[in-house]
Amino acid sequence: MTVTDGTPVNPPAERERPGEPTPFGPGSLLWEQMGLYTSAIAGNSVFILQVMHPAIGTVVDRLSSFRTDPLGRAARSFASVQTWVYGGRTAIEEGKRLREMHKPLSAVDEEGRRHHALSAEPWAWVHLTGFYAAVTAAEYFAAAPLTPDEEQQIFEEFLQLGRILRVPERMLPESIPDYWAYFDDMVANTLVPHKVAHEVLAQMDQVPPNVPGPLRPAVAPLSTAVGRLGRLITVGTLPAPAREKLGLRWTAADERRLRLAGQIIGRGTPLLPERVRYMPIAYRARQAARAEERLERALARRPM
Repeated sequence: MTVTDGTPVNPPAERERPGEPTPFGPGSLLWEQMGLYTSAIAGNSVFILQVMHPAIGTVVDRLSSFRTDPLGRAARSFASVQTWVYGGRTAIEEGKRLREMHKPLSAVDEEGRRHHALSAEPWAWVHLTGFYAAVTAAEYFAAAPLTPDEEQQIFEEFLQLGRILRVPERMLPESIPDYWAYFDDMVANTLVPHKVAHEVLAQMDQVPPNVPGPLRPAVAPLSTAVGRLGRLITVGTLPAPAREKLGLRWTAADERRLRLAGQIIGRGTPLLPERVRYMPIAYRARQAARAEERLERALARRPM
């Protein structure tokens, strides 16, 4: 299937793009959650969902460094995601930068079809898989699942984030039911068992290729152990139809192991110091926000 454009299920006939998007700050749920290391736990399954899209899989296959520098690619991706939420005005510039960076990226698949990274449908799919990840991460790895009000707030914040990333307005579902109709339709009718998805799964318990040779024997046991847990989480947090397309086996025992791991993570994370719970950009942004609040209080109490 050649994908160059697309619309969500039941799109509105006319939707105007709002003005310049507003950066995130304290009080938003993404500010509280996106910077947690646990929010990245479902990241591999989201990447799998993204590269199962024919356009994204083709561009990643031809142009990405995921084979030669998987850790570096992941670090750059997480830094960009953190900037979207914690970067203030820099988040707006990051959204523009990403579009400019992806503008020239295109690739031809094995059947001779050209795919463009900035086509509306794949660009929106990359962003909109994030809401699935947020809901799924909360279900398995948070102290408690999202309440309906929290889910609605997260959904609205993802629409705001989509505008920061310059996702075409027509591609943004208007409601949570619209979102799940769109998501299920994409998984069922657009995603394919792309070879990149299989490669990512296969390399999860392997020593990264850029680890120096002398260190590889020492790193191998850790890579195997971490990779097995990572594969359990990745496969388990994929939607069942995507697992079926990839031919991945998932049993009731696997689900119990994932739930147990999730309980340990969900109960243990709140006990950790903030510096350990949050990724560096998020931690520094939260520190800076509290310092600004303290300054504002001091100024409000100054002698007049």
